[in-house]
Amino acid sequence: MKLRGVAKYLDRNAVPEEEQVDQMPANLEKCKSRIMYIENKSEGLEGPARIGRVYFSKSGKTLYYRGMRYRSLKGSGFKANYYQVETGDEYWISGPRKDQQDRLYGGQLGVEIDDDVLIEYNKMIS
Repeated sequence: MKLRGVAKYLDRNAVPEEEQVDQMPANLEKCKSRIMYIENKSEGLEGPARIGRVYFSKSGKTLYYRGMRYRSLKGSGFKANYYQVETGDEYWISGPRKDQQDRLYGGQLGVEIDDDVLIEYNKMIS
C-alpha cells in the first residue's frame, strides 16, 4: 500500500527524463555521509527500520542508502519525509536519537543496526 502523498508529489514534481541527473555516484566514499535512522512507512505508521550510513548527493537533494535513492517529499508526505525513487515507497529518515527512541510513534518493532556503523553508533549514543 502506497501512501497518497507520494503519487501527488511525483505528479506535481515530475522532472523530464533528459533533466534527471540523479545517477548513483560512482564513488560513494567521496560523498558526505552520516549515520541515520531509516524507517519504511509504505505499509503504515510502523514499518521495518534500520540505522545505517546514508550518503548525500553533491546538491544534498538525494540520499543514498544500500544502493537505493531517496528524495525529499518537501512536507507533502503523511508521516514520512522521503520517498524511494525506484519504488515510490515512503520513508521516515532522520538523525538517530541518543535515547534510542527513534521510531516516529514509539512502537514495539526493533531497529536493526548495520554492522559497518555499529561501533560509531554506540559511541554516538553513549
